[in-house]
Amino acid sequence: MFHHFRHSGKDLLSPQAWKARILFWSGAVLVGLLATGFALATEWANELFRHGIDDRLWVTFLLCPAGLVTVAWLTRRVAPEARGSGIPQAIAALDMTDHLSRSRLLSFRIAFSKIGLCLLGMLSGASIGREGPTVHIGAAVMFSLGRFAHFPHHYLDRGLILAGGAAGIAAAFNTPLAGILFAIEEMGRSFEERTSGTLLTAVFLAGITAVAIQGNYAYFGTAHAQLAPSQVLLPILVCGILGGLIGGLFAQLLVGSTSAIAAIAGRRPLLLAAGCGLALAVIGWLSGGLTFGTGYHEARGVLTAEAELPESYSLLKMAATWVSYLSGIPGGIFAPSLAAGAGVGSVFADWFPAYPAGAIIILGMVGYFTGVVQTPITAFVIVMEMTDNTDLLLPLMATAFLAYATSRMVCPTPIYQALANGFRPGSAKEPAAGG
Repeated sequence: MFHHFRHSGKDLLSPQAWKARILFWSGAVLVGLLATGFALATEWANELFRHGIDDRLWVTFLLCPAGLVTVAWLTRRVAPEARGSGIPQAIAALDMTDHLSRSRLLSFRIAFSKIGLCLLGMLSGASIGREGPTVHIGAAVMFSLGRFAHFPHHYLDRGLILAGGAAGIAAAFNTPLAGILFAIEEMGRSFEERTSGTLLTAVFLAGITAVAIQGNYAYFGTAHAQLAPSQVLLPILVCGILGGLIGGLFAQLLVGSTSAIAAIAGRRPLLLAAGCGLALAVIGWLSGGLTFGTGYHEARGVLTAEAELPESYSLLKMAATWVSYLSGIPGGIFAPSLAAGAGVGSVFADWFPAYPAGAIIILGMVGYFTGVVQTPITAFVIVMEMTDNTDLLLPLMATAFLAYATSRMVCPTPIYQALANGFRPGSAKEPAAGG
């Protein structure tokens, strides 16, 4: 997008060109700061909720319904376009050609409302993540800065949205490569070569800002699991086919149920949120409290062999994520899907007692996660970066592409693309949720 400022040596001294560069660099650093602050606040909110319900699971039967109703009410009053994960909003904005329509989905008000409302949802026990919201926040911040500087829309809008989304993923997970790939594979399916430099710069600046504050860490810690060549084929087939099938069925359920309850969500949104909150509490009680929040602790525990998950965990986590999503509150499905994938992998690992459990769990995670989001390259790269494990690169790659092919058979339209329809011009004014 900034190729307009790079045609000659004169451009290097142009005040307009430097204004654009400084704005862009400042925006990328701001996205890194916001993503880092959001990550730290998310950990605080999850820990506070866990501490509050410790040995008092009955509290969730009051807290979850009341909390989700409050968040749903605030969302509708303050920032209706902040609902859901935010990735569908960023995709819809990329597809739009009208600058004002994009402004409706991407603004500073929505970005900061998203942070506050997501944290309230986590304090209410919702099974939501911050990664999708961070994409929305990054895209909104970068796009809004472009508006603030009054740059021509025809070459700034798309590049800023893509760069902000990529920077958000990179800073949220400390996965810079996955941030770039997600922006290209999911958000920018009509990716333009001229935006590549912009994307890389944004990811670098946002990522280095996050690392400077939090340090260079692996999201799930370091997993040294690997498979012998003779052990590779069967786990790939099982994790790819079954993991992708389960993930695809979950994605199709989410998309279909969102459409099915759209009318109820429009007429009785608070009643719907209360019902989802009550269901969330019941699911949490059945799981012994394991399904509340992002699922980070549960996934990390099973990946590092520090904890075990019950066989029912994956299904209960999917159910908790589903009802949290249907409630219409802001919050993503990225992290909960990784946690549910770890649960799926844990079940698969029990089927292969002679194989390294950690390796099967990682393959199960990438298989299920690919099935949900249908971005196979992003999926295996993000899991590889999050676990700091390159030994499983080829099995991860094969599992992801097999899961993608399987998922497409039961969920023909990728989940975020389908959910983006609710935010495109001409859609229902108040769809149930946003991803």
